[in-house]
Amino acid sequence: MKISVLGAGAWGTALAVQAAHAGHDVSLWGRDVAAVDAMRATRRNTAYLPDSELPAALALTADRDAAIAHAANGLSIVATPMSGLRETLAALPPTQRVLWLCKGFEAGTGRLGHEIARELQPAMRVGVLSGPSFAQEVAAGRPTALVAASEDAGLARAAVEAFHGERLRVYTSSDPVGVEVGGAVKNVMAIAVGVCDGLSGSAPDAPGLNARAALITRGLAEMLRLGLALGAKAETFMGLSGLGDLVLTATGDLSRNRRVGLLLAQGLGVPEILAQLGHVAEGVYSAPTVLARARGAGVEMPITEAMVALLDGRLRAGEAVERLMSRDARAE
Repeated sequence: MKISVLGAGAWGTALAVQAAHAGHDVSLWGRDVAAVDAMRATRRNTAYLPDSELPAALALTADRDAAIAHAANGLSIVATPMSGLRETLAALPPTQRVLWLCKGFEAGTGRLGHEIARELQPAMRVGVLSGPSFAQEVAAGRPTALVAASEDAGLARAAVEAFHGERLRVYTSSDPVGVEVGGAVKNVMAIAVGVCDGLSGSAPDAPGLNARAALITRGLAEMLRLGLALGAKAETFMGLSGLGDLVLTATGDLSRNRRVGLLLAQGLGVPEILAQLGHVAEGVYSAPTVLARARGAGVEMPITEAMVALLDGRLRAGEAVERLMSRDARAE
């Protein structure tokens, strides 16, 4: 299969590596000409995956038109941040089969990926590839399971053909709404769990493992409520893109969103945290949009609301936890 990966960040590079190892004809596009030249010379993506060697068969290009043409009869993978999805989809011909990797709601419009695609390219065959996955582990060939979700069953099967192997399993889903909601909301919940873990041990009554378990569980409930309000299937949230991605992102040491929460618990401000991370933490940008979509749908999301207030500087970390623990008792 001819595959073009549009975006040479960590996740796009990791999937391109795996597809090339599987014997597909893969082109990886990056917008930075100098960075692409360096990757071609060193066979490393030193900015994002310095420990992973790029296969000799993996083509590297800074010519997006050439990369798009390469996948004309194959599969295009959009590996940009959420902020780049609209512009990338608009540049693709409507005949192309497209999956995106980004997770979140679009800033300003509050739209999910499938809603952007429906607006821009109503005839295009589209879907989302998601699930509990750190790029470093995928690039290294560590066992990982993903889900390809599309209303087009043939496209979901194409994702299996492209990426399924001994170390990378790809399941299919007909619920892109649920998969996208899970991918967006789990980032916000990971910040909350990071805050909780960052506060643990600072005082005898500080939150601990019990609080972490409660946050993950109630975070899943928030995710489910919003998903159902937007038309998702309940069972999706018990799968890889729901519970699976939430647990990984909330507890894994490689999670940037969890790291944001840990640093918030230390009293750092958002600009300082983002400068320290050096990479995108989607939960910071998507939290206000998640809350806006929830309010528009009449869905209560107290953890998300507390995280937005914390990120805005209207609450301190300890106050956010106290606000959640002081809520009135109710049926689960």
